[in-house]
Amino acid sequence: MQLIVSAGVILAIVLWGVIAPDSLDVLFQGALAVITRDFGWLYLWVVLGLVLFALVLAFSRYGDLKLGGEDDEPEFSIGSWFAMLFAAGMGIGLVFWGVAEPISHYGTPPPGIAARTPEAANAAMRYSFFHWGLHPWAVYSMVALAIAFFQFRKGGSALVSTAIQALPWTFVSRMGPLVNVLAVIATAFGVAASLGMGALQINSGLNALLGVPVGDASQVGIIVVTTVLFLASAVTGVAKGIKWLSNINLVLATLLALSVFVLGPTVVIIDTFTSTLGSYVSELVRMSLRMTPFRDSTWVGGWTIFYWAWWVSWSPFVGLFIARVSRGRTIREFILGTALAPSLAAFIWFSVFGGAALHLQIMQGVPIAEAVNADVATALFALFDALPMSGLLSGVATLLVLLFFVTSGDSATLVLGMMSTGGQENPGARVKIAWGLLISGIAISLLLAGGLKAVQTATIVFALPFTVVIVLMAIALWRGVRDDWNEEQRRERALRRRMRDLVEPPRAP
Repeated sequence: MQLIVSAGVILAIVLWGVIAPDSLDVLFQGALAVITRDFGWLYLWVVLGLVLFALVLAFSRYGDLKLGGEDDEPEFSIGSWFAMLFAAGMGIGLVFWGVAEPISHYGTPPPGIAARTPEAANAAMRYSFFHWGLHPWAVYSMVALAIAFFQFRKGGSALVSTAIQALPWTFVSRMGPLVNVLAVIATAFGVAASLGMGALQINSGLNALLGVPVGDASQVGIIVVTTVLFLASAVTGVAKGIKWLSNINLVLATLLALSVFVLGPTVVIIDTFTSTLGSYVSELVRMSLRMTPFRDSTWVGGWTIFYWAWWVSWSPFVGLFIARVSRGRTIREFILGTALAPSLAAFIWFSVFGGAALHLQIMQGVPIAEAVNADVATALFALFDALPMSGLLSGVATLLVLLFFVTSGDSATLVLGMMSTGGQENPGARVKIAWGLLISGIAISLLLAGGLKAVQTATIVFALPFTVVIVLMAIALWRGVRDDWNEEQRRERALRRRMRDLVEPPRAP
């Protein structure tokens, strides 16, 4: 029944986006404007709360609890595990925005800062760290941890609803089917919109590299090729296709960043990382709760709140996938690997690409800002044009974008398969192929009809009710880890008493 409802809602919105994309866009843009204006504070408080909750769990006594039985060992090595969660979480976003976001903030900085000044450049880097650092990864980490905890320690299903159904309140536990429907819709639309947007950037890369024309035919062809690749990967399973491609992604991303680090302004990049990390830490709370009630500005709503809603809308997909590959980890290891380590990787990435781009724009007059204003998808290639071996760098970046989309696609088909089969960890090949073809068909239809932006906005609108779900998942997780810790302590005390009774002889009467 849940699958039928999900499919019906998806079909209705897709048909609307194909037949009348403008009216769909107007509706969801209006809804998004109301949400960011009236509920922006909610996103800020909830996401900051998740950051604090993650840190408390990681460094508290509860961090020693294992996601599984005492004898369960991790299925994947640390390197492969990190590569998979990074690729599914936001790898493609870092490639797309690594240059474009700092340059965008430099030209249009937060309120109170003059554009195209050293202060604007510093703020641009600080907010790039903020938007891609601890906060988004804490959202993913806590959703994934709640799912993994109740699945591997309590024997629940691999579904988003499993955690909230553990709460003792009847009216909340009955929300399970609705939560699963929202999760399927958000995942399907989010991945379809990303496939379409990714096709635009790959098309820009191929145009810069090989002169491939930019247009619908090229972009549809890119989606078709990407679909074939990610379906082939998905069918082989997590332990083969997804793991191998994620490892390749991580190696390529590392090599690309090292190349820009060496070929670009190396010392400036190091200084950028050092300075920005310091200002990020010192300004963290202020940025986390920043609103502009006394300014006529949409900057916070258009960037920070928009991002927080986007991460929330993607958390069912990313959370389920991270949970799937994390059996056997302790809570402390899980949080360090899914929140702190990826944040550090994002900081390094933005320092390399954003720092190099800002330096070239400010100090050498390279027109990267003009490229961003003309087409955000070309920002990365505008940076490469100003560096040695630009053709090779552009080729590696285009391949990296393609592979990141393949890993996102195969991860999404796995998660959608799990959602639609009652939480099976390894759904059948037919189920994954069906979902892969569906989300690709959605992407192509909306791309040709001009409805991609509207569906992307729709995905973010669905984040508002899911924000409440995440709060309930956090409450359930806290109750669960507290009860399990107390139970383990009782068992240990009982075991020590039995051992003491065996060692100490009974006293004579």
